[in-house]
Amino acid sequence: MNLIAFLAPLAFAPLLLAAPLRAAEVPLATLSAYLQGLVTAEAPFEQVNADGTTSSGKIILKRPGFARFEYAKPDRTLVLASQGIVAVFDGKTNSAPQTYQLQQTPLNLILGRNIDLVNSRMVVDHTEFQGDTHVLAQDPAHADLGSIELIFGDSPVRLKGWITTDEAGNQTSLTLGTLKTGESYSSNLFSIDREKAQRGID
Repeated sequence: MNLIAFLAPLAFAPLLLAAPLRAAEVPLATLSAYLQGLVTAEAPFEQVNADGTTSSGKIILKRPGFARFEYAKPDRTLVLASQGIVAVFDGKTNSAPQTYQLQQTPLNLILGRNIDLVNSRMVVDHTEFQGDTHVLAQDPAHADLGSIELIFGDSPVRLKGWITTDEAGNQTSLTLGTLKTGESYSSNLFSIDREKAQRGID
């Protein structure tokens, strides 16, 4: 037996004994209640894209079902969620937006009418990491389409951001600034048809 390999764990034993206990993750029921009560929210965000580039902007949520992501220059991408559809407007062209069913996107986990992470078949992992609670979710019927990892802080419970992984394994992380809640927003702010009309898109 290699004596160094045998003794190495003993050498680190005092450090392990002295290490602080791992914090407990925030219960899924608590997180569900938090998201359910998040009627409106607005925050700046910073995004790290899969290729290492960064983007920034502002997000506005109006539950259930509505979201607006405004990306700052030079990106200027606009993402709207409304009436069960997510539309991505390219900031560099005036072409028709790419559209997706909200239920087929990670946003549905936040914008859904009834949020129950405890009984959701989409939640596949729930753990604590470096003081934050991470909830990993993916559609069990379409696991190949990727996943979303929601990140929550505690004391008080708050949504801090998320990491999305696409079907090719590429990851994009989004970090939220301080959430401003309780504001009132017109549904026009999230209207896909109104945005298309303003851009002259049929």
